[in-house]
Amino acid sequence: QVQLVESGGGLVQAGDSLRLSCAASGRFFNSYVLGWFRQAPGKERTFVACINWSTGSTNYADSLKGRFTISRDNAKNTVTLQMNSLKPEDTAVYYCAAAPYGRRWSDLGGMDYWGKGTLVTVSS
Repeated sequence: QVQLVESGGGLVQAGDSLRLSCAASGRFFNSYVLGWFRQAPGKERTFVACINWSTGSTNYADSLKGRFTISRDNAKNTVTLQMNSLKPEDTAVYYCAAAPYGRRWSDLGGMDYWGKGTLVTVSS
């Protein structure tokens, strides 16, 4: 079992930056990919970014490239999402997820583990 715990959410103003963290614990393998999804009020959960735990290779939702950066700290078993130039439309609950390498991150059902989420609210 892998446990994922998100932190760092909060209320910010448009244009601000925010850093989210996901602490992973439990039986954890280098073959995993970790990443983030988000779910805005009344909308479906969508992919944000992911990172290969072993290689550090990253992938982003096209619309977020250049503003969001995902990174990992293998020593601390932590994945970080740095969000810059935040917009009101970035308001959502952000979820950390983990899946074995090879799963499609466009498929929510392919994720093996989920965190409980952290709320990010961006005011205009």
